[in-house]
Amino acid sequence: MRAGVCAGLVVVLLAGCNSERSEPVRSQGARDSAIAESVLPGAAGVKRALAVSDSADARRALEDSIMWMEEQ
Repeated sequence: MRAGVCAGLVVVLLAGCNSERSEPVRSQGARDSAIAESVLPGAAGVKRALAVSDSADARRALEDSIMWMEEQ
């Protein structure tokens, strides 16, 4: 009886050590975008926050390019 329980425990532990993932790993941005497009409560706020963040990133890129041009 005890040997059967130990063997079952070993099988369960080894099954938990599977290195393959069942889901692909997503980046934080991909997860945020998925939430923003969902019908979950607060999704509209996430969508607006992503839009503001994208706008700020674009503005910083423009400022960097202008600064680079001035240094030339």
